[in-house]
Amino acid sequence: MAPVKGRPDPAVGRLAISTYRVQTDRPEGDGTLAWSATTVVVVEVDAGGATGTGWTYASAACATLIDGELREVVEGSDALDVVATQEAMVRACRNLGRPGVVSSAVSAVDVALWDLKARLWGVGLPELLGRCRPAAPLYGSGGFTTYADDVTAAQLEQWVGDLGIPRVKIKVGESWGTEEARDLARTALARRIVGESVELFVDANGGYTRKQAVRIGRRLAGEHGVSWFEEPVSSDDLDGLRLVRDQLDVDVAAGEYGYDEPYFRRMLATGAVDCLQVDVTRCGGYTSWLRAAALAHAAGIRVSGHCAPNLHLPVALHVPNLAHLEYFHDHTRLDPMLFDGVPSVASGLLHPEPGAVGHGMTLRRPDAERYRIA
Repeated sequence: MAPVKGRPDPAVGRLAISTYRVQTDRPEGDGTLAWSATTVVVVEVDAGGATGTGWTYASAACATLIDGELREVVEGSDALDVVATQEAMVRACRNLGRPGVVSSAVSAVDVALWDLKARLWGVGLPELLGRCRPAAPLYGSGGFTTYADDVTAAQLEQWVGDLGIPRVKIKVGESWGTEEARDLARTALARRIVGESVELFVDANGGYTRKQAVRIGRRLAGEHGVSWFEEPVSSDDLDGLRLVRDQLDVDVAAGEYGYDEPYFRRMLATGAVDCLQVDVTRCGGYTSWLRAAALAHAAGIRVSGHCAPNLHLPVALHVPNLAHLEYFHDHTRLDPMLFDGVPSVASGLLHPEPGAVGHGMTLRRPDAERYRIA
């Protein structure tokens, strides 16, 4: 086939990997896990004088896999044929298993390749994909179970007051669902702080049992006006999610641990969720995120970008069935520490930077070096 007139036709040259670890500003935890730092594996790919950047918030083991199985697939590939390269990466990891580290590693490279493709054309990634909307709605996310009440209150006030975000989420299901009274008290606190006009979400991170989730869910909705119940039971328990969804009026959400398209298809086919959460840093990058969103659209279900709001922005602007993006405290704090060109928030919406090419963000290497571990 003859090349399109004016089409850049470069092969991917260098693939560079760097790993950073940033401590949280205070101890954090949810219903089933606690942590004190976030690890970021950054990928940069070069072609035709341009550099694309992608990353995943995952184990440093991703860097080893990218340097091994993925490097030989990516270097030398056509920089504009991102979908073909993503498929080649998945096939190269066949014997390693797709979920977890493998898919997170693929995600970082896929995002970098899409960023590179847009930069080669000299356009923003939202323009390359096409837009359904000019900006993406957000919900504030944090409210960790490890927070004292004054910390939770200050965080909620910042989202609602300073950033104008009209929906917020806190963590519940503390200690695998054994602290129900504190879950309810913290939800009551959140409602008092944000008032009646702001949507209130909760996330149990799979900490409750099925019937416990139904009992708690009724109180959360009836007493505190909660409208979104995320992972009331384990996301591996699709029948349990469906049971909770059938018993409650609140929206049930899950999907953040989806690492491939068949996972999302199964979740949708079971009728397990009212809103499908998809994480661009885990699912296989922009390529697989868009496929998952299409599956949800065909099923009449909305999608929400899980965490990483800044990386999600280009695909969030593209899909018609977007609900919102998660303005997650760890990532919105960390990204400006490592990257230039981070999108801005105004009136509860995330806006792409005017005139940005690609997804708009680049690694700010001098500042990032203090956090580098590999």
